[in-house]
Amino acid sequence: MAMTPAAAFEALMDGVTSWDVPKGPIPSELLLIGEAAFPVMVNDRGQVLIAASSYGQGRLVVVSHEGYLLDAGLAPFLLNAVRWLCPSPGAHVGVHPSLASLSNILQGSGVEAQIRPELREPLGVYCISAYSDAMAAELVQFVKRGGGLLIGGQAWYWASQHGRDKVLSKFPGNQVTSVAGVYFTDTCGDRSRFKVSKKVPKIPLQVSCGEALGQDQQQLLEGISELDVRTGGIPSQLLVHGPLAFPLGLDASLGCFLAAARYGRGRVVLAAHEGMLCAPKLGPFLLNAVHWLARGQTGKIGVNTRLKNLCAQLSECGLECSLEPHLTGDLCVYCCAAYSDTEATQLREFVAEGGGLLIGGQAWWWTSQNPGHSPLAGFPGNVILNCFGLSILARTLDPGCFPVPTPEKRSYHFRKALSEFQATLNHRGGNLEKSWLAKLRADGAAFLQIPAEGVPAYASLHRLLRKMLRLSGLPAVSRENPVASDSCEAAVLCLATELARSGTDCSQLVQGHGTGSCSSNPHPPEHPITVEIDGSNPGGDDSWVSTGLYLQNGQSAEISLSEAATSAGLKVQIGCHTDDLTGASTLSRAPVVTHQCLMDRTKRSVSCLWGGLLYVIVPKGSKLGPVSVTVQRAVPAPCYTLGKTSLDEWRSCIQESLAPWGELATDSVILTVPTAALRALEDPEPVLRLWDEMMRAIARLAAQPFPFRRPERIVADVQISAGWMHSGYPIMCHLESVQELISESGMRSRGLWGPIHELGHNQQRHGWEFPPHTTEATCNLWSVYVHETVLGIPRAQAHPALSPLEREKRIRTHLGKGAPLRDWTVWTALETYLQLQEAFGWEPFTQLFAEYQTLSDLPKDNTGKMNLWVKKFSEKVGKNLAPFFEAWGWPVQEDVAARLACLPAWQENPVKSYTPCRKE
Repeated sequence: MAMTPAAAFEALMDGVTSWDVPKGPIPSELLLIGEAAFPVMVNDRGQVLIAASSYGQGRLVVVSHEGYLLDAGLAPFLLNAVRWLCPSPGAHVGVHPSLASLSNILQGSGVEAQIRPELREPLGVYCISAYSDAMAAELVQFVKRGGGLLIGGQAWYWASQHGRDKVLSKFPGNQVTSVAGVYFTDTCGDRSRFKVSKKVPKIPLQVSCGEALGQDQQQLLEGISELDVRTGGIPSQLLVHGPLAFPLGLDASLGCFLAAARYGRGRVVLAAHEGMLCAPKLGPFLLNAVHWLARGQTGKIGVNTRLKNLCAQLSECGLECSLEPHLTGDLCVYCCAAYSDTEATQLREFVAEGGGLLIGGQAWWWTSQNPGHSPLAGFPGNVILNCFGLSILARTLDPGCFPVPTPEKRSYHFRKALSEFQATLNHRGGNLEKSWLAKLRADGAAFLQIPAEGVPAYASLHRLLRKMLRLSGLPAVSRENPVASDSCEAAVLCLATELARSGTDCSQLVQGHGTGSCSSNPHPPEHPITVEIDGSNPGGDDSWVSTGLYLQNGQSAEISLSEAATSAGLKVQIGCHTDDLTGASTLSRAPVVTHQCLMDRTKRSVSCLWGGLLYVIVPKGSKLGPVSVTVQRAVPAPCYTLGKTSLDEWRSCIQESLAPWGELATDSVILTVPTAALRALEDPEPVLRLWDEMMRAIARLAAQPFPFRRPERIVADVQISAGWMHSGYPIMCHLESVQELISESGMRSRGLWGPIHELGHNQQRHGWEFPPHTTEATCNLWSVYVHETVLGIPRAQAHPALSPLEREKRIRTHLGKGAPLRDWTVWTALETYLQLQEAFGWEPFTQLFAEYQTLSDLPKDNTGKMNLWVKKFSEKVGKNLAPFFEAWGWPVQEDVAARLACLPAWQENPVKSYTPCRKE
């Protein structure tokens, strides 16, 4: 019976070229939720009037007025519907007496349909109106076992008699169809024009219906003034995305930690950490939650054995509950943690058929243990919850005691915010406040990570977003034209990025659009390019391996590799500008412009809205060896590798390249800079030979192998996340630094303090680092070393802060204050190390850095680490340095000072001249 929605829609619409609907009936709009339901007929206003879905082993077709089932003008569609619903050829078709005319229509088309007032076997398909709930339970089980149900009716008249607020939960037809994610609503459908779609129509972003979820929120929060979620664990944030899902607990930034949803005939309450389900301080809320989930039923409450404290807590409140290792069929409410999806199908059916689910968990730990995998797709809790319109995110929330959100605050909903955002972009007067806009950015990015292929509920929103962004256009963001991070333009950048990363074709978004960091070519080359990379990585960290190729913005590349390589944990990365600018106040580019995906199959399509250089990420410890990687629809990027690329090859590639970024590489460092800057570099060899010398010096001082196990990377960007430059892999710098990186004469004459400073950061190690004191100090040892030993620039000239006058002033000021350790930072801290170096040379540092790599069980606190350094350095130079370090304010311990007292005193201690009264 399995069939994709696209194939099902094609079968239902086979030969249907127009909707010849009767003029009299006034239909109800249908509300679609969950993951199986999809529209079949929509009107010009986008209202769904006919829908299809599946449940269990069976299928449903839901028509928004029974009159549509009785009109011969719709015979082609009705015949298709019955055929699609039929579980097997020749299966019996039963028609309820209320739809007697339908029997004639079907028989006239060659279908043996019989009037059947009751649902009796053997039947393959049953046709009935939506106005009686006498057979609701039977019909649900009939479909679940594999039967097909054709049902029609409207709920607006029922609502006028029984109340609009009861339609979703009480209207007879909804007792059946809701289990498959289709609801009749009290909203009348427009009858003026009907679309005949060529593919599955879009599901509306919002459907208004009389049943106000605010009443549910009020019931769940009744008698509660605050929600204290300081339970000892760190909660995740929750994503509330379903039409019938809603938030309950929110922090000041609208971060959600408690939420609920209606689904089918049942209900769900979700907590962002399982500890919240066992917290006595949340007892009143939990009691409200269980009562709301039970819907007035008096059945048994089952509590998973993992939540023993909750069972005890509920029992004390007089509720009948028991510990259960698994979900059982006799429960009214089931409470569990969100860490296993072994019962996902049973839990979804339990809720759909009227059960209440109380569930909690966080996803940040799972995400940390499953790098490269989205928690929205793979986290077990989300396998259960996504279909309910609730998801658990990897983003965390600071625990606290929060007031119950006001009705205005808890009215935030992803779909409502997106609708307002759409109105704003279309200049239709959308009213989207800043807090909602910021939340929409985050929620939209998360929602787009839910796998949408074959799921109309998600794919519809992808299509809606793509159309919305295409009509609005991408803002031409650049350094000259920055946008505020809390603006609609910034939201467009974020949503467009995530939409493309989800696999949606976004090439139309970038046509004719210049981003300042990438170029667009509407006709990328189709011929494949095969490159060979080194799939071995002896280092202790993952390594980017350049392919020498560039993917243009908005395009998709087809990547192919061997079957043997698919199990090695290789990833493909598009782009090298990995700084996330989400926290920046203004943006000169989109916040995230790179994309990674796991190469766990021989062929994969990869794309990034903003384009970028293509890399293969080789995991640490990999021994894969040479790997051939074939890429289709990418262009060669300018790349010069010292000792491998000839001058003729360089000049040819640099002039012809369409890629806006290129690389200069040695075995130990790779520089990524704009192609425009490279075109002015006639011969890269001299500058790279100098870089090779500097990297050799960096490795020598750090006691690291040369060439490095993993080449360091320095990447220029239009905007970075911190400072003028920052360390990491890669080291990031601004575009203004590019000339500094690639000018040999400039480096030899003016030095290169900043980049070497950042490379020094990358050599720092926890065992001999004393943050925050030495964070910005010891890294400068490498700057001094490289300038003096390679560039021939003495320290006094390498940086203004190291002039003799500045050094003297700093020493006197610090020691004059009594050498407080809190002030021993940056240049003051560096001075301590420079005095040691000037007395004993560089060799003790190199030897100690090597020795520290062999030590285990190093102290974790600064005092312990500083005393170990005092001891080790003293032993290395054969002098008692305890008085020297004490003079600088170090917390030298008595036992360490006593052990070093047997060593000769350091008579040349330079601090003596500043502290004449100090005795050793």
